[in-house]
Amino acid sequence: MNPAVKDPQQVLIVGCGDLGRRVGRLWRERGIPVAGLARSEASLKAMQAIGIQPLKGDLDDPTQLPLLPVADSFVYHFAPPPGQGRADPRLGALLERIAAGSLPRRIVLLSTSGVYGNRDGACVRESDPPAPGTDRGWRRLDAERQLRAFGETSGVETVILRVGGIYGPGRLPRRRLEASTPIVPPEQAPRTNRIHVDDLATVCVAAGRRGRPGEIYNVSDGCDSSMTEYFDAVADFLGLPRPPRIDREEALRTLSPGMVSYLRESRRLDTRKMRKELGVRLRYPDLASGLAACRETG
Repeated sequence: MNPAVKDPQQVLIVGCGDLGRRVGRLWRERGIPVAGLARSEASLKAMQAIGIQPLKGDLDDPTQLPLLPVADSFVYHFAPPPGQGRADPRLGALLERIAAGSLPRRIVLLSTSGVYGNRDGACVRESDPPAPGTDRGWRRLDAERQLRAFGETSGVETVILRVGGIYGPGRLPRRRLEASTPIVPPEQAPRTNRIHVDDLATVCVAAGRRGRPGEIYNVSDGCDSSMTEYFDAVADFLGLPRPPRIDREEALRTLSPGMVSYLRESRRLDTRKMRKELGVRLRYPDLASGLAACRETG
């Protein structure tokens, strides 16, 4: 386990939705003030309700961004890139805004395992070169490259988290299951990685406190399974019928472009670096325990 760095004077969470509020709670429990940037009134009210200072701003309109409290802070960038293109101008807008004022001590970026592209089920480590197979993956890789370049020129410490699928309360594919959207048989389904949102929040705090500057960490529970096994487990948990099966070729012709892109990629994440360096002990090390927690929390 890496030694912990000194706690920041404050924490700023950019794109402070459900995950951001969970991370904010953990930092507030350590006595650290937390501010969150969001554009929806619902998110701003939810932040205020748990003691996070709400800041209204839209990364798509940088001229309207408020003054950001970043001096000697840890900044978490959770805002996703736009839905099109291969670049992430939202992170660029944030970095430009930060560069114009006081610098934070550290920035933690939420990226995705999609930057690795398809590995035909092979296990990938952080040292493996990225090879995105989708524009979605390229946007995330662009964000990583922007952040690392910013860190090198400014001296701000950076940590990147490449995260698998996130599940938890309110994050289960209920609508898809209720619509009986088909899926391929287990033997034709790609390998997938996931992590419970509460464990991800713990990892995010650990990345701030123990992540080595400039490093990348794979993040998942380390218990991979096929996409079909995941949907079946969630259906059983919710008391819904398991999704009907269709052949892979039919799935590629008829399912949504987003689902097709996931069907074309298969990989497993090596998370030893996360566990060893960040010292994370997951509360939900497999899907069964994580789904049970979804029942407990609603």
